[in-house]
Amino acid sequence: MKKSVFITLFLILILVANISLASYDTVTMTVVEEPVCTIEIGETSSFEKRLIEKDLNNKEVTLQLQVTNEEAPIQPTGEIMLVIDNSMSMEEIVEGTTTREDLVIESANSLVNTILTGNDNLKVGVVSFSTNADVSKEGTIEDANLVSDLSSDPQSLTSAISNIQYTGPRTDLEAGLSLASQYFTEEDNNKYVIVLTDGIPNVALNYDGMYYSDDVINKTKAQLQALDTAGYDVITMLTGITETDSVPATRQDDKTYGDIIEEIFGTESSPTVGKFYDIQDSEIEQTITNDIYNDLLPIEQVLTDIVVTDYFPQEIIDNFEFAYVSEPNIGTISAEVNPENNSITWTISELRPGETATVQYTLSLKEDFDSSIVGPILDTNERVDISYTDLDGETVEETSDVTPKLKLTEPPVVLPAAGTPIMIALFAIGAGLFIYSFVRLTVTNKNMKH
Repeated sequence: MKKSVFITLFLILILVANISLASYDTVTMTVVEEPVCTIEIGETSSFEKRLIEKDLNNKEVTLQLQVTNEEAPIQPTGEIMLVIDNSMSMEEIVEGTTTREDLVIESANSLVNTILTGNDNLKVGVVSFSTNADVSKEGTIEDANLVSDLSSDPQSLTSAISNIQYTGPRTDLEAGLSLASQYFTEEDNNKYVIVLTDGIPNVALNYDGMYYSDDVINKTKAQLQALDTAGYDVITMLTGITETDSVPATRQDDKTYGDIIEEIFGTESSPTVGKFYDIQDSEIEQTITNDIYNDLLPIEQVLTDIVVTDYFPQEIIDNFEFAYVSEPNIGTISAEVNPENNSITWTISELRPGETATVQYTLSLKEDFDSSIVGPILDTNERVDISYTDLDGETVEETSDVTPKLKLTEPPVVLPAAGTPIMIALFAIGAGLFIYSFVRLTVTNKNMKH
């Protein structure tokens, strides 16, 4: 009997010691682990999920999802020959005191500086063309001049381009193309011919002596096609042509300047070879420094079709409030957590080189949380799945279960001080049990004596 009394008293004390004091006001939240979930994308890009802010007084943490495209923009490689028109028409004033020559030279120099700065895998050469000032040499290779051999030095190239003399009266593009092709190396690499002109070809090598003749048209077109067949990428910019409906005085038919342009170069949508830009003078800078520059980049390092799916444990869904800090700066994301699989999905259609996509959300402890989560370590996320289309056009899928971890703790149990209502109640219970046990013991002993 004494044993049962002590067991009863012991169980009462255990019951009291285990009365949960856990409540929103008294529970404490701590961050147990802060690992960074990292998933590599391609060679240098990555996805990261990390805890970026802790407001433990308000029992709230902020997590960030981030996708970064760190692929370096591909710079053009190989060899480029700039074939620049140096006919006298280039000195025509097109705006204020600015000549067409000014616009072309300034833009060409800008292009050279952009593509050569920090780029050891590219060389640029320059050829000018018009017709020779000596009429007896018209229609010969001397209608063109080597301005600079292939070089990787932007300073020497821009100096040479700036010093081109504009003295030729007519336009022998075939001579310029033919001379430029002689200065490419035999190395197996990218080779580009970039033509910058304001004139319709009216002279060719060994032509029939008639300006704008079919012989000139056919020879110039054939030279363009020969470069294309040899594997050279040809890019042509033609500017300053306004009277496309007029017929050259030397023609014996009704073939217009516009007809000749189309026969030689084709159209922008259907060029004879490569790329053809038929533009106005106001578009020179944009065409050379942006459009032609982009034409030199064989591959743009863009990540596409990125889908990030972030899954949450059920105990997080049940006991924490979820809220976005802000909308993602790139892409779209689920408005709320999907109750079917406890996830949010972030979709990014494309991420360009140097871009970083970010989204943040908070997890805040609910006031009516389940006290069973007090004590165990809590994963803030179950896992992250990511899929994307890589730079080779292949679909890649990756996953990670690395996640920050939280823990809720309650204050240590402190037994009530003597004289408090709880302590008085415990004393009364204990005394009652003692008296009851004593009486039972006395009665039992008397019965045993009888």
